[in-house]
Amino acid sequence: MPTVCVTDDVGRGGAVSGDVRDGLLVVRCQLGEREAFRELVGVWHAPLRRYLQGMAGSPHLADDLAQEVWIAVVRGLPRLRQPERFTPWLFTIARRTVTDHLRQAYRAPATPLEEAAAVVAEGDELSGVLTTMQIEAGLSELPPPEREVLILFHLEDLPLAACAEVLGVAPGTVKSRLHRARRMLRTILAERGYEA
Repeated sequence: MPTVCVTDDVGRGGAVSGDVRDGLLVVRCQLGEREAFRELVGVWHAPLRRYLQGMAGSPHLADDLAQEVWIAVVRGLPRLRQPERFTPWLFTIARRTVTDHLRQAYRAPATPLEEAAAVVAEGDELSGVLTTMQIEAGLSELPPPEREVLILFHLEDLPLAACAEVLGVAPGTVKSRLHRARRMLRTILAERGYEA
């Protein structure tokens, strides 16, 4: 079996393109190679967790949701018929997992501890530079569809077509959501006194 060069730089380097690399890893996983699954998790765990944290708003919750997603991946991987489409498939599972969690959380009231954890610390601001915390705080105020499209497109670097597949909408809809989301985030950050 050929050797595949896997890097942490998802989709931006290595000996093969990201889709081809992922497709080869998926096929190896389907053949029962445990090391291939470790490599797949190594490549995709950080981007997956970033997406989940952006959608759920909590690092601890993102860890829990990531475990649920990887369990679903293990169960569904043998049935994945297009191994080169692993990325949209993974983020579709993640999206459903987050949606299910948010639906359940909506039915149960938040505890004061969860509300306190959502408060963003102030005073560490760098002059003229938006910190990750400031951007994340702005993202958390966006409606879920706009937040999700920004995370997938800008933070996870998914191409427009893959975003459309994950979200289950047309590429034109992704473009309009991106435009609206950027405008909304700019407004939110400007209201907080940040130049966006």
